[in-house]
Amino acid sequence: MRNALRRGPVIALALSISLASVSPVAAQSLTDRFKSLFGGKSDEPAQAKPPSAPGGPPADDDIDCPQVTVRAGASTYGVGATGKPAVGNDVRFQASISKMARECVRNGGEITARIGIQGRVIAGPAGAPSTVEVPLRVAVVQGGVGEKVIASKAYRTTVEMSENGSVPFTFVAEDLSYPVPSAAVADTYIFYVGFDPQALSPEPKPRGKKK
Repeated sequence: MRNALRRGPVIALALSISLASVSPVAAQSLTDRFKSLFGGKSDEPAQAKPPSAPGGPPADDDIDCPQVTVRAGASTYGVGATGKPAVGNDVRFQASISKMARECVRNGGEITARIGIQGRVIAGPAGAPSTVEVPLRVAVVQGGVGEKVIASKAYRTTVEMSENGSVPFTFVAEDLSYPVPSAAVADTYIFYVGFDPQALSPEPKPRGKKK
């Protein structure tokens, strides 16, 4: 297994391509999963809904479900050999985000969002492990001059590597909740997704009460 993942020249070429092609079976599986969650095609970019008619009320989706995008600088995640940066022949693996989708449910004064993330993990010349922990973060942010984080959560997903060293992954964050924004600022809200290595750090242990 590990020898198959150490094919330097082949994998280096794969890393030079943003995303390799998905096999028909894998592509069908991922497409079906996104369809079941979001009612759309995962192999097509999310289309922005047409704006409301001038003078008319904004569409419910515009208020309740912000657009989703990848946070700048957080679209890829690479891990290098022990003690080395993820550069050149020292790369063990690299993960990339390719597609996102979102769905929101409004309950009273709160919105709960489901954010879908689709991507790929590619083994590097230094050889990837048999399983890879991918750290992700999803946040809803109020944009503007002074950006304000409304809610943010870290997640992990485990990816089983294959012999060809290129594996797709799909993750859905189910539990991001935040207060319904006022109409005055609703259009400044946005969902950000990205890789966050800090998500792999163990949670601090609660301090015991002093006697």
